[in-house]
Amino acid sequence: MPFLSANSLASLLESAVSTQCSRFGRAAHAQIVKTLDNPLPSFIYNHLVNMYSKLDLPNSAKLVISLTPNRSVVTWTALIAGSVQNGRFISALFHFSNMRRDSIQPNDFTFPCAFKASGSLRSPLAGKQLHALAVKVGQITDVFVGCSAFDMYSKTGLTYEARKMFDEMPERNIATWNAYLSNSVLEGRYEDALTAFIEFRLEGWEPNSITFCAFLNACAGASNLRLGSQLHGFVLQSGFEADVSVANGLIDFYGKCHQVGCSEIIFSGISKPNDVSWCSMVASYVQNDEEDKACMLFLRARKEGIEPTDFMVSSVVSACAGLSGLEVGRGVHALAVKACVEGNIFVGSALVDMYGKCGSIEDADRAFDEVPEKNLITWNAMIGAYAHQGQADMAVALFDKMTHASHVVAPNYVTFVCVLSACSRDGSVNVGMEIFESMRGRYGIEPGAEHYACVVDMLGRAGMVEQAYQFIKKMPIRPTVSVWGALLGACKMFAKPELGKIAADKLFELDPLDSGNHVLLSNMFASAGRWEEATLVRKEMKDVGIKKGAGCSWITAGNAVHLFQAKDTSHDRNSEIQAMLAKLRREMKAAGYIPDTKFALFDLEEEEKVMEVWYHSEKIALAFGLIVIPPGVPIRITKNLRICGDCHSAIKFISGIVGREIIVRDNNRFHRFRDNQCSCRDYW
Repeated sequence: MPFLSANSLASLLESAVSTQCSRFGRAAHAQIVKTLDNPLPSFIYNHLVNMYSKLDLPNSAKLVISLTPNRSVVTWTALIAGSVQNGRFISALFHFSNMRRDSIQPNDFTFPCAFKASGSLRSPLAGKQLHALAVKVGQITDVFVGCSAFDMYSKTGLTYEARKMFDEMPERNIATWNAYLSNSVLEGRYEDALTAFIEFRLEGWEPNSITFCAFLNACAGASNLRLGSQLHGFVLQSGFEADVSVANGLIDFYGKCHQVGCSEIIFSGISKPNDVSWCSMVASYVQNDEEDKACMLFLRARKEGIEPTDFMVSSVVSACAGLSGLEVGRGVHALAVKACVEGNIFVGSALVDMYGKCGSIEDADRAFDEVPEKNLITWNAMIGAYAHQGQADMAVALFDKMTHASHVVAPNYVTFVCVLSACSRDGSVNVGMEIFESMRGRYGIEPGAEHYACVVDMLGRAGMVEQAYQFIKKMPIRPTVSVWGALLGACKMFAKPELGKIAADKLFELDPLDSGNHVLLSNMFASAGRWEEATLVRKEMKDVGIKKGAGCSWITAGNAVHLFQAKDTSHDRNSEIQAMLAKLRREMKAAGYIPDTKFALFDLEEEEKVMEVWYHSEKIALAFGLIVIPPGVPIRITKNLRICGDCHSAIKFISGIVGREIIVRDNNRFHRFRDNQCSCRDYW
């Protein structure tokens, strides 16, 4: 190999950095040692420090800088910049300190790196010291130094200092404005961001792709569809519609503003969507309760060779949770392991939530334990999983573990909704009331409508219906639909029609067109044998045009979802289903099962009532499951309404007769039937 000049060897070191190839960089270093005499030219030392630092080889970088005879600001800045680039923020500030000990003055490239390190460490003390030094050496007036100081104050939560820094800048560039907009969005100050954009335009600035994306995020955060739509027009006028990052911002904006059709149009118009485009569209579907489309788009992305990212995987896992698609969720989990993103905190939290909502509490436990660093969302997801199962003891134990010992994660509004729901579903009234009282006194969280609804539900389920009503009357806020709905449900359960009528009247005032409230009142009267009043409620529904949503149950088998309604005979395998139902009925009768005909909600003869309850949708779905799902595999059924008492008793019998585990998810909780028993212990 011919001898290369010093400039050529420096170019080799730059190539090693650009290709991220440490082996090539070391080979170039060896060639430098072989070719050039000591001491090396100072610019070669600078290139070597830059190369090792940028390739995240800090020990080699420090060794080279220690051997550099005449270190300059360029040498130290190369080391500091490489440390920041690789997330070694403490090391970056340590090197900055050593540079000052070396009597080297930082320049307009050194300060931005140091400010970024202190901002990333959320260290305002170090940031303020850097700011003072920048003022002292006269660098603070530089637009890049000023912008990085502003960004540091924003990142460390010093909003007043950030605004003061922004206002005092003698010169601002577009990066400064973008930093202001982006940090305002990150801090939830959406109106500030919107106002700043208008000021930005009045000063004659032209936005770039970053500006557009920041403003779209502000519009999405403020749910300002009108202003965001106007910006979309400005995007078209400015010729940025072909910019994929701006298109991605538009997809996200329209998705968060519940205009998913517009998101689809934007996505379909991108000639070469990148992984963020796919992620944004998947997330838009999930945010708009179109989980099936989210899963289909994810499969399409995989076919087109898009590698799954942590954000995409967490979005699809959330879609699986919404669909109760356990098997699909397990498939996505396997893909997350293959892509090495399962350790990501957002993916891990989504997996805990998905397994919890799919009723697989063992898998949720395992996923929770495997999350290396748990945040509040992870803890809430696991407490929520226990709540869905009605395991108040486990939910409260986890809540205690979260707020004590070595974890000390401060609970939030959602945490208390989850733990109070668990207490409600398990009948743990004393524990639940103690936790409710601790919200304001111990944790400084003002109870909201959801918490009051949980308490009413908890008291009502425990048979303390009158106490629940008194609790509502003492509420400091106006009772919501969920609060009165909880009371009405308790009145139906414990046959309190007079109090139920009061709750129903309040519900009709708040939401007169909700069919569920009318149906619940009608069913309450029917259960009490007050058929005339039940019929009157249904007549009133018909007169004002309120239609009852059909109750249905569904089961997944053979990569297809099979939906059933009460008395359904439309399935292709109906003859087998009817034969299975007849067989189960004979075996159940022999085992001592007696139908509970009070759940027949029409005034019929006794035999007709027996047939009415026997052909409820969950029983038909179960019969189908016993036909198509092989032995040893749990049968999982989802119902859009609360499972009735007769179906609950019947499935307990069936679980013992067929020796199968049957999991039913209704609109309130999970029921795991096994060996003639249910996990709810007949308390739901």
